[in-house]
Parts: sequence; C-alpha cells; structure tokens
Amino acid sequence: MTTPKTAILIFAQTATTEASRKKLGQSVTLFKELNRQTIATARKTGLPYIIFSENEQVGNTFGERFTNALTAVFNGGYDQVITIGNDTPHLSAGHILLAQEKLKQSTLVIGPSIDGGCYLMGIKKNHFKPEQFKNLPWQSSKLGAIISDTLSRKRTNLYLLETLSDLDTFADLQQILKEASTISKRVLQLIQNIVNQGVSLDYHSTNRFFESLTKSHFNKGSPSLVHF
Repeated sequence: MTTPKTAILIFAQTATTEASRKKLGQSVTLFKELNRQTIATARKTGLPYIIFSENEQVGNTFGERFTNALTAVFNGGYDQVITIGNDTPHLSAGHILLAQEKLKQSTLVIGPSIDGGCYLMGIKKNHFKPEQFKNLPWQSSKLGAIISDTLSRKRTNLYLLETLSDLDTFADLQQILKEASTISKRVLQLIQNIVNQGVSLDYHSTNRFFESLTKSHFNKGSPSLVHF
C-alpha cells in the first residue's frame, strides 16, 4: 500500500502583523521567535512544509484565505495536509507526527485549543470540501464543538489530540506561564517580559486614576464627599 503524501501547512501571519492584530503589547519579538520555533518544529518531523503568511494568502475572510491555502497545497500533489499556526508554544513535532499517524484511520484530526478553537488540523484530500470548509465559524470558540458535532452526526471518524493553550489574549500569556515545563526558555522570557510590562502599565494607569480623583476632589477648596 502506498504511503499517503503528507505536507504541513504553516498558516500564520508575519510577526509584525500578528503582534498588531493580537494587541499583546510589545510582542513583535515574541512572534518572531514563535515563527522561528514553528518552522523548526515542522522541520523536526521530516515532512515537507509550506508557509502561507499574509503575503501568500488570498481571500477576503479568514475562511476563504485558509480554504484557498489548503486547496493550493492539495493541488501540489499531497494526499493529506496537517495545518498549524504560530501561536501554540507547546506544539511539538510529536503532535504533528501523531496527527499523520492517526490520519490513516481517521477522516479528520483536530488539536483542540483551550479557547474552543484548533491549534492543529489534519485532513485528507478526498474529504476536503472547500465550500463547506470555508463557511465554518473560523476564529470562534464554537469551532471545535461544531466540527465535532457535524462529524458525529455524519458518523465520520475524528481523532482529538491533547488540548493545548494558544496565545490570543493577555490572560493566555499568564496561563502559559503556569504551563512552562515544555516551553523554551527564550519564549518563556519573552512572555514574562510582556506580562511584566502589562502589569506595570496597569499599575501606573490605576495610580494616575486615583491621583486625578485626589486632585479634583480634595485639593481644591473645602473637602467634599466622593461617591463611587
């Protein structure tokens, strides 16, 4: 039996665009490192990989751009594609290789994110329906549940990898610091720097707020009551 040709699709923005979109403070350096780490992880698998940043993506919506990227990879002669992004620090070559192995028996392999999305998706060419795929609720917390429910109703095999945290919000950064055991020291330090900066900014903003209250209510004329 011929082994299916598998490719990895790295569907991710450049560091500058990613940092601007997610608004996590001074995070360009972090996403540069995550992009570098993602490529290194893909290389460790020994599988061919294709990068689609915003420079290669075509379409008006995320669903269109993602669908068009997958179509392009399948048209390149691959039988199955494993897609990943650049915002899951815990992602390893082992996750990708396990997805490749499970695609032998499963129609779809999903790596679920804690927020309800997906950090990895493995799909076969003969099960890829572009129109249906494009209209899924991408970048939504409902994505994983809807995919699971749809495949269950169709009695289609789905394999779920372990759930991992991805980086979308400041709270995600704080959560990942608690799950540090398998993350590189470089990424951890960059995340810690952003968290420290965020805490500092929040502290100074709070101080300025209370200073303004003090000046406006207590430093002019006779004391007055302040109601919160």
